[in-house]
Amino acid sequence: MEHEDVDTSGTEDTPNNNEAELDDMKKRLKEMEDEAAALREMQAKVEMQMGSTQDPANEAAAQANREEVDSRSIFVGNVDYSCTPEEVQQHFQTCGTVNRVTIRTDKYGQPKGYAYVEFVEVEAVQEALLLNESQLHGRHLKVTAKRTNIPGLKPYRARRPNPFMRARSPIIAPYSFSPYGYGKVPRFRMPMRYSPYF
Repeated sequence: MEHEDVDTSGTEDTPNNNEAELDDMKKRLKEMEDEAAALREMQAKVEMQMGSTQDPANEAAAQANREEVDSRSIFVGNVDYSCTPEEVQQHFQTCGTVNRVTIRTDKYGQPKGYAYVEFVEVEAVQEALLLNESQLHGRHLKVTAKRTNIPGLKPYRARRPNPFMRARSPIIAPYSFSPYGYGKVPRFRMPMRYSPYF
């Protein structure tokens, strides 16, 4: 059997080239380890947040805090779209110390036409309710006490009738009898008189 001579002079790596590749691989390994550590840290944060929201004691405390803030807040409807939070605050300044005014906006940043006003004192809510139907920017405000939303519970809304939908047929009892007899359907009868068009 003959041995072939293989020219390996061009494929041999120099020691400097091997060290450069090794250093490059070490750098990439270090970057990957750093990235994995950052991911583990982020996952731990998310799990901690998920655990805190699922913890019944924390959830009950958060719900109690929400109810306490809502007892000091009012809902203001029919707010003019050009109205600013400062103007709403000045309007309700006579009732008590205003802690915060929130005008809700849609995803484009346009006001939705209602606001929430949070007071420092609970008694200010009763004073603010007296300003129902008062005018701001020429519009009559609808002022009510803010209700507390319960997570996961949606208020029931009855379906509005759609004028374009057909009315459902009344339910027929399963034992109603056909006037034509069991299993029979009315058939098409030929006219009594002769007609050349049939």
